Amino acid sequence: MLAYDISKAGDDSLYHFLYRSIKDDILSGRLEPDAKLPSKRPFANSLGVSVITVENAYNQLIAEGFIYSLSRKGFFVAAIPQKNSNIQQKQPVKQSRESLHTEQAKAPHYIADFVNNQVDASTFPFTTWAKLTRKVLCEQQRELLTRSPNSGVQKLRKSIAKMLLEFRGMRVSPEQIVVGAGTDCLYTWLVQLLGFDKKFGVEDPGYSKISKIYRKLNVVCNYIPQDENGVCIDQLEETCTDVVHLSPSHHFPTGKVMPVSRRYELLSWAAKSSNRYIVEDEYDSEFRMVGRPIPSLQNIDVQDKTIYINSFSKTLASTVRVGYMVLPKPLAKKFHEEFSFYTCTVSNLEQYVLAKFIGEAHYEKHINRMRNFYRHRRDTLLETIRQSKIRDYIEIAEEDAGLHFILKVNTELSDEEFCERALKNGVYIRALSDYYAEAEPSQHEFIINYSSVSESRMKRAVQQLEKILE
Repeated sequence: MLAYDISKAGDDSLYHFLYRSIKDDILSGRLEPDAKLPSKRPFANSLGVSVITVENAYNQLIAEGFIYSLSRKGFFVAAIPQKNSNIQQKQPVKQSRESLHTEQAKAPHYIADFVNNQVDASTFPFTTWAKLTRKVLCEQQRELLTRSPNSGVQKLRKSIAKMLLEFRGMRVSPEQIVVGAGTDCLYTWLVQLLGFDKKFGVEDPGYSKISKIYRKLNVVCNYIPQDENGVCIDQLEETCTDVVHLSPSHHFPTGKVMPVSRRYELLSWAAKSSNRYIVEDEYDSEFRMVGRPIPSLQNIDVQDKTIYINSFSKTLASTVRVGYMVLPKPLAKKFHEEFSFYTCTVSNLEQYVLAKFIGEAHYEKHINRMRNFYRHRRDTLLETIRQSKIRDYIEIAEEDAGLHFILKVNTELSDEEFCERALKNGVYIRALSDYYAEAEPSQHEFIINYSSVSESRMKRAVQQLEKILE
């Protein structure tokens, strides 16, 4: 039986202390691959904690790929590459996705639009934002009219660094952070920074806008197929890809979380060449509905091979055109030296207001409200589906992270026919197969973006889907 001193948890929650203890034992090799873990109830009794504490710790470890479960057999340790010279614990540093679809044509006759993924307008903190804007206009007039560095004003970059430490456990310096007008802008800068001679790779299936931007910049863009754990490493080698762009914490569109074993494989792949980099795109990592957020790939990278990208499009609004990337230290130095002639693409006013919004803890409160808001919206939709006639025809997958889930439908209709019939009934929906470029697409799986669908319309929408399956 495993034994941990729960009294050492300190200010940490008991389940998170237990999760970290087991995770450390797995990474250090003290728990070997396929070793059986204690059953929840005996383990809880031996530790003097509740069964739910053990259950939450196990669930988080399963979500991150450190352990796996077998029906009626229990929990087992997953095979994780051990730390070596290229992959080891990261040492501390001293110190958007604006839309998932380009074709989001809204029609007033839609009962429900499950394609549009914009946030609900009613959730934007207008009162607080207006108050902070007035404060900045009155108190920071000189700064507002002073040209900011190409990477963004120092106050905002400091606020983002502090936010990443508190929310994601990432220890980065403000000098590594580059602020830009949304992720589109940052993708363009990345190509210029890394070089037009590099071969870029994108996930297949994936978010098509990324490949469109790369191809518009006239760089080679390879579609990398995926297995159940994420992008296939052998395909990265076969296509001679230099830079791979992925979303490991919540893949779009499948909703899957990349297990830690594949993350280490990717880091090992990147470490083999000075030309190789990983672009970690965390477009909605803040909205994990169960357990803690999945640790970032950047956080376990000690070789400075990961470029972390995120934006405020999903947490505030898609029209708040502020994205940011965290560059490895060598690339950050190169950016400051070679791109100093660029002007930051975000206005000073917006940067200083956002810096205050984060620095004065308004952002943390806002995120907590949004998680509760969208969790309730998701639960309402799931319960509506489970109480309907379509429950006998469907399975629901990947509902615990992000603002969409997958609806697997048992139907003889083709994906195109199903979507067309849904649209005729006032429900806008898209199939997962629409997002494949070259790989063999899955069938009868549909993406349900629920962020902009009001609860009052959910029952009517599900009733219309019933008509298709009856």
